[in-house]
Amino acid sequence: MQSRTFHYENTMPYLTRETPSPEPIDCRILTAALDLYVSKGYHNVSIHEIQKQANVSIGSIYNHFGGKEGIAKALYDHLLNEMNEMVDSVIEQGGNSIDQCNSIIALLFEYTETRSNIIAYILHAKHGEFINDEKPMCCGEPFQRMRNIVQQGIDNGEIKSGNSWVASSSIFGPAIRLIHLRLDGVIDLLLPELYDETINSIWSGMSVQNSINQSSLSAAS
Repeated sequence: MQSRTFHYENTMPYLTRETPSPEPIDCRILTAALDLYVSKGYHNVSIHEIQKQANVSIGSIYNHFGGKEGIAKALYDHLLNEMNEMVDSVIEQGGNSIDQCNSIIALLFEYTETRSNIIAYILHAKHGEFINDEKPMCCGEPFQRMRNIVQQGIDNGEIKSGNSWVASSSIFGPAIRLIHLRLDGVIDLLLPELYDETINSIWSGMSVQNSINQSSLSAAS
């Protein structure tokens, strides 16, 4: 199987918002750094490469971020906020907990195709290797809120009763694994094409209603 080559978009790392025009210097620096960190790896990127791709002075980089690790930390904080806004948008749409989980997975699949560098930095990078004293992004606020959605589903009797960490891993874990495989070039199909099968597989084991239906079938037989 041939590995897929991703083309990282040269725009400010927003999931949904439009890039400001003209693009501010700090945005250009973050955009260039994101592209380079994802395509080459943090440790293989120099400040001079970021400066060249962003078309800014070295002084501008140090004035705004203090150096390469400062840029990585700013990206980390910025993209956590982007994830928070994504979760906000899902919650604002309403629906039950299963609907909200499905919407989050659908958006993550979509953004893996349209904003692959952002998703790679959020879900694929090992941030602890280059940002000092920073928790893994999966411990950040948007992921905690995703677990809260799952816990609410458990409390409301929509999702199987159990530990929220186990339930969240069972619901979001398969989708995130598919994202990793897609980013690594192992999966050739667009992830939205796998959405229905993924969702059906997840809820066949996690939905209370599905469990009731299976129990009824077993009793009838």
